[in-house]
Amino acid sequence: MCGIIGYTGPLEASKILLEGLSGLEYRGYDSAGIALCMEDSQIRVVKKAGKVKNLEEYCRQQISGTAHSGIGHTRWATHGGVTDTNAHPHRAGKVVLIHNGIIENYHALTEKFHLEDKLLSQTDSEVAAQVLNCLYEGDPLAAIHKLIDLLDGSYSFCIMFEDQPGAVYAIRNVSPLVAASTPSGSLIASDLTALIPYSRQYFVVPEQHIVKLTPYKIHVYHLDDTYTKAYPEIMTVNWNMDAAMKNGFPHFMLKEIHEQPDALRNTILPRVNKGIPDFGEDGIPDSIFKECSQIQIIACGTAMYAGMVARAIMQPLLRIPVTVSIASEFRYEEPLIDEKSLVIIISQSGETIDTLAALRLAHRCGSTVLAVVNVKGSTIARESNYVLYTHAGPEIAVASTKAYSVQLAALYMICCRMALVRGKYTREQACSFLADLLDVIPAMETMIAQKEMIRDVASHIISSPDAFFIGRGLDYAFSLEGALKLKEISYIHSEAYAAGELKHGTIALISDQVPVIAIATQEHVYSKTISNIREVKARGAFVILLVKENAVVDDNLADIRIRIPDVDDHFTVFPIAAALQLIAYYASLGKHLDVDQPRNLAKSVTVE
Repeated sequence: MCGIIGYTGPLEASKILLEGLSGLEYRGYDSAGIALCMEDSQIRVVKKAGKVKNLEEYCRQQISGTAHSGIGHTRWATHGGVTDTNAHPHRAGKVVLIHNGIIENYHALTEKFHLEDKLLSQTDSEVAAQVLNCLYEGDPLAAIHKLIDLLDGSYSFCIMFEDQPGAVYAIRNVSPLVAASTPSGSLIASDLTALIPYSRQYFVVPEQHIVKLTPYKIHVYHLDDTYTKAYPEIMTVNWNMDAAMKNGFPHFMLKEIHEQPDALRNTILPRVNKGIPDFGEDGIPDSIFKECSQIQIIACGTAMYAGMVARAIMQPLLRIPVTVSIASEFRYEEPLIDEKSLVIIISQSGETIDTLAALRLAHRCGSTVLAVVNVKGSTIARESNYVLYTHAGPEIAVASTKAYSVQLAALYMICCRMALVRGKYTREQACSFLADLLDVIPAMETMIAQKEMIRDVASHIISSPDAFFIGRGLDYAFSLEGALKLKEISYIHSEAYAAGELKHGTIALISDQVPVIAIATQEHVYSKTISNIREVKARGAFVILLVKENAVVDDNLADIRIRIPDVDDHFTVFPIAAALQLIAYYASLGKHLDVDQPRNLAKSVTVE
């Protein structure tokens, strides 16, 4: 959500900033802008509502001359509408500032510093710029320190001062920032994708530290009265720039669907030891699995739906309570967790603000926190007791695909290891479980290879305003993510229902030709699900049925059948996920929508 890029060095800054903003478009935004420190040390601000390409054209018209330092921003509107004025950067006197996050006490600050007549925009971010300008007396570190002491909320700031040419300052609280010092200059960004063209070495900006970028060195200062130096850990990116490119695919989403089999291999195989899951290299001890009395899974969106599948697998096998909570609600539910609880936090980015807040509450309750995260060094990874990294590589499309698959794989492996150490599985049973998990990789490849057939399936739903997903047991858990995918990128209103609940109200929504995507892969409830499908079919629904390859299905039960490979019932989620992702993708494509950047959505949600 929103993007930040900053640069200072010998190269042309405008080119680096605009390319960086293009690389951050996937985060979601509605306006963009840059500020450049020109050769005469004057700062020039150019900003525009709309896409980065609009800003690029505007810059060609408005900017002449050379600049070797600057900051850039893509904004996703929170305070104030989508206008040129509300776009970042914001200027106040000698201060030029960009901001990710939300300043919760901006109104009180407006009154305290009598800013009512000075503000040009409707944003909380400009208030921060104006306050910083009021505090600035020639010492950037002191002024930033004073500003931070006044703020409530989350933020990552990049700041330039007009009397400090060639220097870029930054500080963050919750909202992510990463930085890199290279022979081509110093860079800072909200996401690694903007840094990768210049360096594979980077560090995560520590919270409540001031960063000063100069052309050939980055200084990090503790936020104290002496501003002592800090030395963050330098990390190495474990993927190359090709992973963040489309590589011949028309959209990132389709590319990432195709990448799922390799992402599963990268997540599973390094953790297999003698045929069973082994987290020794991850530093995760068996004691946290053996000693807990309950499991609390916390996540948002797609990650939360991965947790729903995990719950349906874990609770019957482990015979302990497993609860899944929406992260944004968790803090307000007075959760029943304690030092005997294992809290599993799931986040692709590792920066999801609601999930991070839930993690901190879990710590205060004394619980052990295990994070399933894709981004090395992210805030959630650093603050958890233990981390199980997934290895999906960068996921650029807003609609999550491969992150969901690898989160599931990690959770299945956790379940298997827990069953083994708690005596619910023998070693042979654990080996069999893992073998079944590995079987899903070719099953997903088989499903993805049927994409042209699935494209034809999607053509039957693109003209409908509504679609419904039904299933029982695990099939219902699978359908939740399928409904989310369809609604978020095709804008078709879609909901998932437990099939047995149809008669308790939902069936009133079924009418002639309304699409119903029915999943029936669980043998122990198969006949029940078939009966529910007959109920919607009898009321005129257009039924798309997902079943196993060898399932016996009456010819009149469904309008379309999608056959998935015959994997064990517990593992059908993987090929089904690929099928439902492709249905959503082709529905969006058929409606001529922006597949990778659906309206109103952002890849990483870093504001509440």
